[in-house]
Amino acid sequence: MNITADNLDVSRETFEKLEAFDELLKKWNPKINLVSRKSLTDVWVRHISDSLQVYRCLNASGHWVDLGSGGGFPGVIVAIVASVENPGLNVTLVESDQRKSAFLRTVLRETGSVGTVIADRIENIEPLDADILSARALSDLPRLLEFSQRHLKSTGIALFPKGATWKKEVEEAKQEWNFDFEAVKSVTEPSAVVLKIKGVELA
Repeated sequence: MNITADNLDVSRETFEKLEAFDELLKKWNPKINLVSRKSLTDVWVRHISDSLQVYRCLNASGHWVDLGSGGGFPGVIVAIVASVENPGLNVTLVESDQRKSAFLRTVLRETGSVGTVIADRIENIEPLDADILSARALSDLPRLLEFSQRHLKSTGIALFPKGATWKKEVEEAKQEWNFDFEAVKSVTEPSAVVLKIKGVELA
């Protein structure tokens, strides 16, 4: 499939920034392994489109915090799209790996996107008071809810992409946590969802 600005539903300006990101990812990946070599051939569907759908799950405003940003998914994609579509959105990326943090800062600078990169462990930093909290392929749901309690506003929403075993993770999490959730069907993987979670409290 030939990916275009139209089938991603983004502007030409946004698409050019995403192309620049793709080039930087391919340049840096051999040195610091941001994504698997296999998925590098399918970055637009596996990573960029997958991250875009997280951004499109709601009308984002306020402070968006992405935990364990790694190669930039979904956090850098959120920052790139928001820089054009939603410049009032405040984006923070948390990544403990110093080399990956350097990559994230380079992408933000070279794509002209605004965001803050915190190079530290999630549990070490002060609460970030996020309106929106995202994390992709970071941890299981119980652990993500622990991070949510620390870094998400009581009125905030967490967005966690999850694979085919998402129902099992929800059941496990409900043994320890109270929360409301909506499972939004993934557009890139039939058995996957994006979990929209709010009202996180210890059970």
